[in-house]
Formats: sequence, C-alpha cells, structure tokens
Amino acid sequence: MSVHSITPEDAARRLPDCQRILVIGCSGGGKSTLSLALCRRFGLPFLSMDRDFFWLPGWVKREKAGERALIAEAVAQQRWLMDGTGSSSMDLRLPRADLVIWVRMPRWLCLYGVFSRALRHRGGTRPEMAPGCLEQFPDREFLSYIWHFEKRFSPLILKALQHYAPDCRVLILKSRGETARLLDLISHPD
Repeated sequence: MSVHSITPEDAARRLPDCQRILVIGCSGGGKSTLSLALCRRFGLPFLSMDRDFFWLPGWVKREKAGERALIAEAVAQQRWLMDGTGSSSMDLRLPRADLVIWVRMPRWLCLYGVFSRALRHRGGTRPEMAPGCLEQFPDREFLSYIWHFEKRFSPLILKALQHYAPDCRVLILKSRGETARLLDLISHPD
C-alpha cells in the first residue's frame, strides 16, 4: 500500500496554502505540540479530537452519533487543523483534508511522551482535552494501545488514506528531528 508521501521541505512549501490539515498518529508522539505550533504559524483554528469531539467533561465518552455529527459540522468549515487519529471518523475527515501529517514515532518515544506528559500535567487538564479531564498516569489499557498502535492501527490508517483521500499529500514524520526540521522550515521560509 502506498500513499502520496512528501518531504518536510515539500510540506513547508505547501503549508501556507493549506486550509484544512489533519494531524494523526499514536498518543504521545507529539501531535498536539506540532498541531498547536502549526496553528500559531498559519492562523488555523485548532480542533482536538479529544477535546472537541470524543470526551465530555470528567472523562465521559460522547455518544458515537453525536461525535460524528459534530465532526461532520466541523470538517464542513473552510479552515481548520484537526489533531487526532480517530479511525472511526476518517471517512468524514480525510476527504476534506488538504494535507495529512502522520506523526509516526517509534513506540518507545510515544511511551516516553505519554509518561512525561502525565508528569507535566498531573492533576491538571491539558489544553487539548475537555474540561474536567484531569491528566492521569497511563493505565495498562492505554499503554497496551500505544505498544500495539503500529501493528493494529497503521494498516487501518493506510487503508483509510487510500480509500478516502487517494490524492491527498501525506507527510510522515518518524523522528523528533524530522518534526524539528519541519518547524524550522516554516519558521524561516525562503
């Protein structure tokens, strides 16, 4: 399976013209940090799958039909950057995206990211989470999700990209260095 992969340099050239960007990948990989930086740089509205669609206050999951209705309404907007994988709504989001950034970090880096985030925000609510969703230390189920993400979810992501966005350009970032390179390129355009 293949996607229309592009380099960080190509992405940096395309980003100023992008109106709708989807940032996906495993938890702890740096999606939200990257997303917020891109929103600041390009003035795009930030939409978090966790905060805006999936979770209600106090870690209550939103009912699926309501979640999909909110996502459908959001993606109909002209400009946005949406942060979050949510494979069950790729059919709504991918066809509208101008660019997909897949933060595809190694599992050890995602685990490190989740643990450091838990320590940094412990007892508080991260900006990309719904109110009242206090940061918790990762439980066994969440750690298993991260550990198995590449094997279980990457094939679904590839299939969704091919089916719902066959012509969309995809930047795959596999290291913090590649992410830093992209941020450097957009901070210092030619």
